[in-house]
Amino acid sequence: MNGYAAPRVRGGPVPIAAHGDNLTHVELTWVEKRIENWIRFGREAREQVLDRRRRIFSYRPDSIFAFVRWAANDFGTIISRIDIVRAVRPGEPYQTLPFVRPGGDILLKIEGWPKVEQVLRHIDAVEAAGIDACDVCPDHWRHVHHRMSAGQEPRAYTMERHQAWLKRRRVEG
Repeated sequence: MNGYAAPRVRGGPVPIAAHGDNLTHVELTWVEKRIENWIRFGREAREQVLDRRRRIFSYRPDSIFAFVRWAANDFGTIISRIDIVRAVRPGEPYQTLPFVRPGGDILLKIEGWPKVEQVLRHIDAVEAAGIDACDVCPDHWRHVHHRMSAGQEPRAYTMERHQAWLKRRRVEG
């Protein structure tokens, strides 16, 4: 990827923050009942408003965020997807993802509205337990992805699991 945004239907390339800023940029678009891209959770480092329908959120390396994409045409929904992504450090390998520059470490990728809703309910349960979803162990999001891909219910993320993750992070870091 060359770092330049693809031209849009109206206007030219989307402006992005200065190259080399080490941030991951996510372009959000909201056209009611047509294209609805939003962030379910994440701590953005910067927000850039492009116009009343588009904005760019930027994330620091190792930040975790949930990016939801939904689009429809005259015949109904054409995409429903949620990705939970870890923003990568400079030079670190990454996976590409539409609307995310340069890309990220995809921890969870789920398609189809019923499964997306299941992930959203799982996020709600994590937050109901008093845990910020941004701080959840990345391995847990991978677990949720794998269990749902196998048609099984993911294990709950409890405060005990979270405390264990925080201790592990202190020891490793």
